[in-house]
Formats: sequence, C-alpha cells, structure tokens
Amino acid sequence: MKESTIMMYMDSLWVMVAAVLVIGMQAGFALLEAGSTRMKNSGHVAGKQILSFALATIAFWAAGFGITFGEGNSLFGTSGWMLEGDSKTFDALSWANVPLSLKFLFQLAFVGVSLAIAWGGFAERAKLSVYFIFGIVFTVLIYPVIGHWVWGGGWLGEMGMQDFAGSTVVHLQGAIAALVATLLLGPRIGKFNKDRTPNLIPGHNQVYTVLGGIILWIGWFGFNAGSTMGTADGFFGYVALTTNLAAAAGAIGAILTSKFLTGKADIPAMVNGVLAALVAITAACAFVEAWAAIVIGFFAGAFTFWTSVYFERKGVDDPIYAFSVHGIAGIIGTISTGFFASPRLVEQTGVGKAGLFYGGGFEQLFVQTIGVIGAAVYVGVISFILLFAMKKLVGLRVTPEQEISGLDISEHGSYGYPEHLDPSLTSAKKAN
Repeated sequence: MKESTIMMYMDSLWVMVAAVLVIGMQAGFALLEAGSTRMKNSGHVAGKQILSFALATIAFWAAGFGITFGEGNSLFGTSGWMLEGDSKTFDALSWANVPLSLKFLFQLAFVGVSLAIAWGGFAERAKLSVYFIFGIVFTVLIYPVIGHWVWGGGWLGEMGMQDFAGSTVVHLQGAIAALVATLLLGPRIGKFNKDRTPNLIPGHNQVYTVLGGIILWIGWFGFNAGSTMGTADGFFGYVALTTNLAAAAGAIGAILTSKFLTGKADIPAMVNGVLAALVAITAACAFVEAWAAIVIGFFAGAFTFWTSVYFERKGVDDPIYAFSVHGIAGIIGTISTGFFASPRLVEQTGVGKAGLFYGGGFEQLFVQTIGVIGAAVYVGVISFILLFAMKKLVGLRVTPEQEISGLDISEHGSYGYPEHLDPSLTSAKKAN
C-alpha cells in the first residue's frame, strides 16, 4: 500500500474522531445549560440541543456548507448545494486530504456548537417555535457567510485573518446572536427589582454544570486539534497542548477573580473561566507559543468573570453568560494573535503575519480587529432583523403564566423532574 494512501486513511480516521468529539460537545452544553438554569426548565433546555443539532444538520447539508465552502465570490459561496459539485466546487477545503463527507461532518459539528451558543440567550423564556425558525436561518444565512469570509476563500481569509478553529467564526457569531436575543426577549421574570438591581437566579445543579464543563473541555481537543485535519507532522499534538494550557489557566484566573471581587470562590465561575479560555485559545492555538497560551487563557478567564458581573448590573439577563464567555472571550482570542503570533508558527501554518510583540508591527492586529468588527456587525444586524420581525409577527416569548410554570410543562407537557415539580405525583406518593 502506498504511503500516501496510508496517510489518507490516518487523516480520515483522525478527522472522524475529532468530529465525534465536537459533536459530543452537545452533551456538554446540555448538562452545562440545564445545570445552570432552573429545575422547571431543565428538560426543555437539555432537549433543545437535540433539536438544534437536527435542524443544523439538514440545513447545513442543503445549503449552509455550499455557502461556506462552495465556489463563489469573496462574500459567499454560490455552489455546492447538498454536497453536489465537481473537484473545484469545494476548492477552499482542498488542503485537507480526507473525503468530502468527513469534511462536511467536521464542519457541521462546528455549526452545531455555534448554534448551541446562540440558544443561551433564549434560555428559560423563548417559544419553542423560535428555535425552528431562527435555527434554520442561522445555519443558512448567518454562520456560513462569516465562515466563507474567513475559511471559504472570502475577503478576510485573503487579508490573512488568523482564526484557526473559530474564536470568531464559531464563538463570536453564536454569542452576538445570543446577545441580540437576550436584549429583544428582555429579562426573566423576577431577575431585576424595580430599581434595576439584579436578583440571583441560581442554576439547579452545580454538579451538572461541572460535568458539562469537563465534557466540553474534552471535546475541545477535537475542536482545536482536529482543525489540523491531518496527522502527518504531528502538529495536532502542539495545538492540543496550547489548548489544554489555556484552559487550565482560565480556571485559575476565573476562580481567583471571583474570590477577589466577591469574597467567594464561585464554582460556576470557574467552569466559565475554563470555557472562556478555551474560546480565546481557539483562534490562537496554532499561532502562539505555550507561554502565551497560558497568558491568553488566564486573562480570558479572569476578564470574562468581571464582564459577566458588569453586564448583569447593567440590566442584561444572559442566563448562562453566553456573550461574556463566548463573545468577549472570542474577541480576546481573535485579537490576541495580533500581539502573540509567533514567526515560526506563522511560517508553519502559512496564515497571516507575526504579531506585534515579535516585531511584526500592527498589520496583523489590524486584520484581526477588522475581522471581529465585520463579523459582529453582520451577525448583529441579520440577527436583529430576523428576531425583531419574529417578535412583531409571531412573538418570541412565552406568556408570563407559561414562564412561571416552566417550559418543561408548558412546551412539552411533562417535567424533567416530575416527582419534584408535579403536585399530583407528590400527592400520590403521600397517599401510598
């Protein structure tokens, strides 16, 4: 058997494993979000992850993948619907030596993560129908456009934007959509007092939150290291190293900041610190040295905790802090390569230029900043237009009575914890 054939098999196996790891992050989101919200909404919050990924799968196969990676122009792809086309149709992915089916599966996993992030802004008060409409539009018209700009041969990629695994393409997109939804939906009932001071609405299960965070941490090795889409030079191992170092630093940064600012070492804050660090290192994992990964992760974990407190005090009810964890950290990670991109790693990856701290000047920093602004504006505008129209035409939010009773019972007809929340079952137990 030829060596090239063996390498293709190895690369294909690695991409398949990586794709499964990233798809498995849906389980992490289910546990994290369910644990971070109230018991009466737990089944709904967890179950929507399956609906989210199901919608994304069909919509991305039908049109999203073609718009992202299909042959087209600098703004969007115009070919490759339902994975149909010739060898030139998906030339933007020709560098990966694996079958098209695996390229699709791996990229689909990313879309699923981005949409899961967006749902964080809808938590505990949005109608189930909103998920259907917004999920399809996000997968077809929002995510693929930014993906094409950066990874599909679009204008940001041509400028040399460094976003190895998606701090902007995946995380910032989902976070901006979550923020728009949060603002249009308004705060949950009881979240703020008349003087706008916030009330604590704790999640019902910190163990679920921690387990969800650990699953996401593990899945991130597929997310970042899998983005090499190859095994030949072992570079995926270095990407995994920087990813893990950043995550560890983020946990420490967040829990120390929590202790310093509040006097308590908050456990959910530590989990969010890990996630914020992972989000930040996602763009930079292939471009920065190990020591820089620690700096980026620590700063992202610490700063994200502060921003989550700040936005809450300003009247923003973001139930799982999606914008801070994925948006603010996504910006930090994307901008960071403009400072920390190492010349040797830039040469190895062949993307962009060295950062400011290595004598590269402001050029890469400028490109990264333009990329963040361009993505945020596009996602924000399209998300606002769609959600505002839906708010006026069909409504975004359940009724106050449905919100108070919980989305488990009002949207699905049963509780995630029936014996704890259904009075009829409690009465039956006492009678027996």
